[in-house]
Amino acid sequence: MTLTIGVDVGGTKVAAGIVDMAGEVLAETRRDTPADDVAKTRDVIIEVVAELLARHQSQPEPITAVGIGAAGWIDATRSVVLFAPNIAWRNEPLRDYVSAAVDLPVVVENDANVAAWAEFRYGAGRDASDSMVMFTIGTGVGGGIVLGGELLRGANGIAAELGHMLSVPEGHLCGCGRLGCIEQYASGSALVRFARAGARQEPARATGLLELAGGDVEAVTGRMVTAAAKAGDGVSCAAFAQIGWWLGISLADMAQILDPETLVVGGGVVDAGDLLLGPTRRSYLEALAQRGRIPVADIRPAELGNTAGVVGAADLARR
Repeated sequence: MTLTIGVDVGGTKVAAGIVDMAGEVLAETRRDTPADDVAKTRDVIIEVVAELLARHQSQPEPITAVGIGAAGWIDATRSVVLFAPNIAWRNEPLRDYVSAAVDLPVVVENDANVAAWAEFRYGAGRDASDSMVMFTIGTGVGGGIVLGGELLRGANGIAAELGHMLSVPEGHLCGCGRLGCIEQYASGSALVRFARAGARQEPARATGLLELAGGDVEAVTGRMVTAAAKAGDGVSCAAFAQIGWWLGISLADMAQILDPETLVVGGGVVDAGDLLLGPTRRSYLEALAQRGRIPVADIRPAELGNTAGVVGAADLARR
């Protein structure tokens, strides 16, 4: 049995695990991310790998490689983090640092790509023969594309930035510098913005949400919107309907452009279930006027949750 280590590096935590060929996590560990310190972040990655190697040393199966999923743009060679929005990485040669420290081959890939790969191999897309598109809906919107059984990485390794497709010309300013990206309309941040706006305009329809927020609209969080929506709060349900509508439009675009076998929605916001996926599916089908004439991909929730980054990174390292 071939074992590999996967490391999922985000802005707040570094999670790592030993993963087998069936996608099972056999051992795991985690640390906080010292995101404002390049050297310390690198050291934490090396620490979690070294810890797992030490815990496994008495076992007969060898650990053969390390995969790292990093929240940032990764170069075409899967070795350098070109830029990370939430970690102080700029042209960081992460692969070589870690490989030299742990004496194993290392692969570095974008975090949304590794999550998509995990879902394709072991999760919601595992029955697709060669194609899948995944949107990750969290604070922002990320994504990954599998075509021909391989991740679509582009000429420079930074393809599939699905959150930065243009949705609204001259719309809300995005963190990438453009106006009107889908990230500004279908993300967890957009959910909160829509809910706050609705609570200001129609407080009578937001009594449950405002109660959770102590009457302070600016204190509204995504968790509050989800809880209030599950309890039937009108404004909160409407906020989910809004981001679902926008997400469905983007999924329909992917169906038109790539014709994948499966469309997967992951990320923290998908935990809301049909509050998000219901309006998403309706919008998606409405946007595909030809749906009665030709087959289109179905929309599925991601299955692997918080383990997707670790599992996907480990499996890419194995390959």
